[in-house]
Amino acid sequence: QVQLVESGGGLVQAGGSLRLSCAASGRTFSSNAMGWYRQAPGKERELVAAISSFSSTYYADSVKGRFTLSRDNAKNTAYLQMNSLKPEDTAVYYCAASRSLFIRTMEAGYDYWGQGTQVTVSS
Repeated sequence: QVQLVESGGGLVQAGGSLRLSCAASGRTFSSNAMGWYRQAPGKERELVAAISSFSSTYYADSVKGRFTLSRDNAKNTAYLQMNSLKPEDTAVYYCAASRSLFIRTMEAGYDYWGQGTQVTVSS
């Protein structure tokens, strides 16, 4: 089993930055692909970024060039660095882990989920 605890959400001005952290318990973190999802009011949950066990990455077009996903296996932690934030980035952000080694782009591909953390970007 993998348990995920998220932190780093908050309120930021447009153009600012936030770094979200996802701390994982368990002894198999390095063998899990990770993903970050977000859900804004009235919208479907969407994949923001994903990273494989060997650190290849995927980014949604809407965040490409602004967000960076990384992982520190020694600390059992994944990070989402968010720069040049826009009001459209406002959402609840969820960390997810897959039993697979490889990137998954569908929610069904993820087996463990964090509680979510609110990110609000003001104009």
